[in-house]
Amino acid sequence: MSRRTRPNIVVVITDDHGYGDLGCFGSNDLKTPHLDRLAAAGAVLTECYSNSPVCSPSRAAILRGQHPARTGVDDVLGGHRTEEGLTGSHPTIASELKDLGYRTSMIGKWHLGVAPGSRPSDHGFDEWFGTLSGGIDYFSHINYNLWPWNVNYYPVHDLWDNGREVWRNGDYVTEVIADRAVEFIDRVAATDDSFFLYIGFTAPHSPMHAPAEYLDRFPGLTPARRIMAAMLAAMDDGVGSIVAALDRAGELKNTLFFMMSDNGPSRHPANWLDGNQEPYYGASAGELRGGKTSLFEGGIRSPSVLHWPARVSADQVVSSPVLGIDLLPSLVAAAGGSTDGLDIDGVNLLPTLTGKSSPPERDLFWSFRHQTAMRRGQWKVVLEPYESDDNPAAELEYLFDLEADPSESRNLASTHPELFAELKAVALSWRAGLEIAQ
Repeated sequence: MSRRTRPNIVVVITDDHGYGDLGCFGSNDLKTPHLDRLAAAGAVLTECYSNSPVCSPSRAAILRGQHPARTGVDDVLGGHRTEEGLTGSHPTIASELKDLGYRTSMIGKWHLGVAPGSRPSDHGFDEWFGTLSGGIDYFSHINYNLWPWNVNYYPVHDLWDNGREVWRNGDYVTEVIADRAVEFIDRVAATDDSFFLYIGFTAPHSPMHAPAEYLDRFPGLTPARRIMAAMLAAMDDGVGSIVAALDRAGELKNTLFFMMSDNGPSRHPANWLDGNQEPYYGASAGELRGGKTSLFEGGIRSPSVLHWPARVSADQVVSSPVLGIDLLPSLVAAAGGSTDGLDIDGVNLLPTLTGKSSPPERDLFWSFRHQTAMRRGQWKVVLEPYESDDNPAAELEYLFDLEADPSESRNLASTHPELFAELKAVALSWRAGLEIAQ
């Protein structure tokens, strides 16, 4: 039994993980038994949203509780050694929980800057281990993000232990991340400290790598789907080892475990805007339209699981919207703290997540590059300006009824012109007034 009066908190962020790629979200060809068991003993969040359809800004929003543009990270960051990202002294989940006496650790993918000042230790984490950039080779741990128009982007080794570069050549990074998380739990559970563990699995982000033992579990799938299934099986096994460590330490009941993806799945580049469901890396957004880089549901709606036996009963389905920016105020509240006075955009949804009250009514907003989206109740607007030879200021404009059409297959902008005009004006006004971090 736990000696702690406050819950431990474990947050798992998966990478480019599609809404349809989890057993408890309807997949029948993948196997994710550990996450499925957590979901059955807790809650699935069917309308959990990232705040961006790409990695870095989504993660910045989660940690700071602010819309990405206000964090200073509104697009994908590179991996070169001088890349700045999350800077300044704005509170993060880690710094707030650290102030409450928590031991804080970041393990896995950071992707919020490589240069000193942008690293996990600069933003509230007592210790950290993992990769500072985005997608790395799963065995050599080298970042191969090559951008020929920028000479600062080059292949670079990227595995660190508290600021010291380390080499684990040949070790599968998904297993390395899980093993380090287990080591942290075993070590800190022997003390009286409550802990916050932020785990960023790189799976199932490209490159598509998996050991034979995981591939052998899925002999009947197509090659692309098989490697996706194998990568997620390895990640799910990692979650299983983490849960086993919590159980072994007597801390599982007293631990709030939350999992979500940073954004939707990668798709074929030719289909980024038109909502085509053709898989690129064997991923699936289920019935949702779009994927990574898109503000359609497939790009921002995340498979999400909440497990907290002390406060969340089994077999729950949370169908109200939850945003990544809501994690900071909700987790701080779970730890007994307050975010009053903090300049954040998220709201405390702990009463909703624990079944104590209905969610607050609010408009939800997203911006990414040229795209803007908002949701009010069942209605969602997506705006995508583009240029053409005939019209240099053309715009793709959509209005969807998510309650009747979650796949966003029917554009109702012309059917409900007054409602569309109202919501469009609100969305554009929000974007125009967004305070951009300098």
